[in-house]
Amino acid sequence: QVQLVESGGGLVQPGGSLRLSCAASGSIFSIYTMGWYRQAPGKQRELVATIITGGSTNYADSVKGRCTISRDNAKNTVYLQMNSLKPEDTAVYYCKASNKYSYYWGQGTQVTVSS
Repeated sequence: QVQLVESGGGLVQPGGSLRLSCAASGSIFSIYTMGWYRQAPGKQRELVATIITGGSTNYADSVKGRCTISRDNAKNTVYLQMNSLKPEDTAVYYCKASNKYSYYWGQGTQVTVSS
């Protein structure tokens, strides 16, 4: 089993920055892919960014160039650095980890971009 705990969300003005963290515990040795997803009010959950063990990343077009996903294997933590934030980035951000057999979700952290 894998447990995920997100942190770093909050209220930020348009153009500001936030860094989200997701700390993993449990069977982390079996995790291959980790990622960030978000769900805005009244909308479906969507992928923001993913990263695999080897370090390869991919991003949603809506955040490409503004967000950077990274992982610290020693700390079993994945990060999402978000810059130039826009009101449409407002959502609950969820961490996801996947292994060969299953996937795991964190409880989410709220990001609100508003002036």
